[in-house]
Amino acid sequence: MAGQALTTASTLMCPHGGTVSASPANVRAKADAYVLTVNDAFVIAGCAFTLPNGQPSPCMSVMWTTPDSRVKAGGPTLSASSVGLCTNAAGIPQGPVSVSVTQAQTVTS
Repeated sequence: MAGQALTTASTLMCPHGGTVSASPANVRAKADAYVLTVNDAFVIAGCAFTLPNGQPSPCMSVMWTTPDSRVKAGGPTLSASSVGLCTNAAGIPQGPVSVSVTQAQTVTS
């Protein structure tokens, strides 16, 4: 883990102001809150992005492309240095996840 673990207490947003909510699959590894992995479900609510033609195309979910390489907790864990792309309903990337709050504590299970 790159030092700043993403947990269920982390604040994640899409580039258009939508809120990312995570549902962890693994509820054993904790760092004050459950540690997030690439196997978890990430849903975005409140994205107001529209295409130039005026058609709504809100971010709906997150696809993680660069998880942590050494730490696993039911799958590769995520940290502030992980790269996640917000995608619309068709799975088209619309920009990176913004991480503003992480957990710096050591992970325990």
